[in-house]
Amino acid sequence: MGIKQLFSIIKEEAPDSIKEGEIKNQFGRKVAIDASMSIYSFLIAVRSEGQQLMNESGETTSHLMGMFYRTLRMVDNGIKPLYVFDGAPPKLKSGELAKRFQRKQEATEGLEEAKETGTAEDIEKFSRRTVRVTREHNAECQRLLKLMGIPYIIAPTEAEAQCAVLAQAGKVYAAASEDMDTLCFNAPILLRHLTFSEQRKEPIQEIHLEEGPRGPLTWRGSSLWIFVSCSAAITLTQFPRSAPALP
Repeated sequence: MGIKQLFSIIKEEAPDSIKEGEIKNQFGRKVAIDASMSIYSFLIAVRSEGQQLMNESGETTSHLMGMFYRTLRMVDNGIKPLYVFDGAPPKLKSGELAKRFQRKQEATEGLEEAKETGTAEDIEKFSRRTVRVTREHNAECQRLLKLMGIPYIIAPTEAEAQCAVLAQAGKVYAAASEDMDTLCFNAPILLRHLTFSEQRKEPIQEIHLEEGPRGPLTWRGSSLWIFVSCSAAITLTQFPRSAPALP
């Protein structure tokens, strides 16, 4: 998931394309938010003593608590959120999804072993690796958003792509996701850290596609974006700073 080191390359080669500020700077703006990525982060981060929050029936509620309070924070700061949920995954992604499923299975086995012989740190590590967003999580969050009066849509395929399309069309100011893949779908502005908790004190990052004078962001539409815009967790290391002469 995502493109490792892409942000580092952008920061090095096109620093003017990155802006940081407080959440209040987004006042009055409509933002398309990658809901599935947000829910995943809530399941990872919203915890008590290392464990996901649960109700008295033993049902996980971390995603609902995260969705409610982070959305409330955005609305309180004048942001108009539109959540975008994943639709059916593209067929070309089936191989990667199978690999992810296998990794989750291995993490589940590791968690069971850690519960028997491991430390509390081992248990928490493997517990986080087993997290996945289910249809039930999505449905519950959609119901919560409906009750809150917050709009949401379901994308034809991947949410970050739909967020990018909405931003391109001027329907929203920006796409919001922690997934750097969003830039590969030509999102003119990508917001990061928007759904982080206030306690983390992380500034909101704005990455502007059109403001990298000679950096990676000027490669929009080129074969490079085709190369990197898959969700196979590509790591950009030892990347050439200039292209070789072609015949």
